[in-house]
Amino acid sequence: MSEVSASPRKPTIRTVAERAGVSLKTVSRVINNEPSVLPATRARVLQTIAELDYEPDPSARNLRSASAYVIGLVYDNPNPYHIIGLQNGVLSACRETGFGLQIHPCDATSPLLADELVELVQRSRLAGLVLTAPISERAELIEALEQAGVRATRIIAAAEDPDDGHPCVYVDDRDAAYEITEHLVQLGHQRIGFLWGGQEHRSSSERYLGYEQALKDYGITLDKHLVVPGDYTFDDGFRGARRLLALRDPPTAIFGSNDEIAAGVLAAAKSAGMNVPYDLSIAGFEDSPFSRQSWPALTTAKQATEEIARHAARMLIAGLRPDAAATHNQGFVPQLVVRGSTAPVRPRAQPASEA
Repeated sequence: MSEVSASPRKPTIRTVAERAGVSLKTVSRVINNEPSVLPATRARVLQTIAELDYEPDPSARNLRSASAYVIGLVYDNPNPYHIIGLQNGVLSACRETGFGLQIHPCDATSPLLADELVELVQRSRLAGLVLTAPISERAELIEALEQAGVRATRIIAAAEDPDDGHPCVYVDDRDAAYEITEHLVQLGHQRIGFLWGGQEHRSSSERYLGYEQALKDYGITLDKHLVVPGDYTFDDGFRGARRLLALRDPPTAIFGSNDEIAAGVLAAAKSAGMNVPYDLSIAGFEDSPFSRQSWPALTTAKQATEEIARHAARMLIAGLRPDAAATHNQGFVPQLVVRGSTAPVRPRAQPASEA
């Protein structure tokens, strides 16, 4: 009678611990990349893991312990390229640390959002949340999550560290918007239009403040007719540009609060038969694919979206360890990228005087 060979058993964390001559807790600390393991011990455990071809099971870890190994990324933003950048950045940090990632789109204006997020964390057993703007900028929401014991790291627009006791990565959109406006002024532009993004986003007001301050510093009077409200969309960029270009004294340059808006401005200019950048200079913000794929390519502010999101996720995960040291908020400043959509102002023919 022939024997049926049993398939080899998959190695477990106990197998690794016995082979390496360490405790189960030590193996777990190595897997979770915790700093409290001696280098020689860490090396021995990692070598054993490699020899046994052992693969930790995140879902099993969640079920067997009180610690969760999945974090959530929460967002409400109409810009798909921005969201993809955020996802890639957080996912990169998760892969580095052995965490899983759950994506949660939501309505940032919902009065029940705090309850929704607390339920999400409890139902999915999430270790914590990375909150993106404008959700991350709702103070009452952050307080409610903290009271419910939900760990969160925010990505926000701010000119400086808010130092409010809540972990964050802050992006200095104001300084970058100043630099874009300064670039246009130095090209000779005096009439510079500004198209807002969504009013609920702090980044919109920060970018406007940078624009406003640059005009003031260069002695240019702010013309409110050149400032148009809107949202972070191509369509609002198109509509806003048509409105500005219909003025009796239209702008010679338009600064869109993001690249989608700027791409809409470019489309409006071309539909009007204008030559960009010689008839109209255009600048955007964020350095999304829109800015590189348009013709001419858009002058913009390069925002390191993936790195910003990666750092926010690392902050969150680092703070989950029992022996975690205090983490410090980190700031990023988008950098000016000059491309073919901006050029020195070209004098326009003066309109004939009225009789």
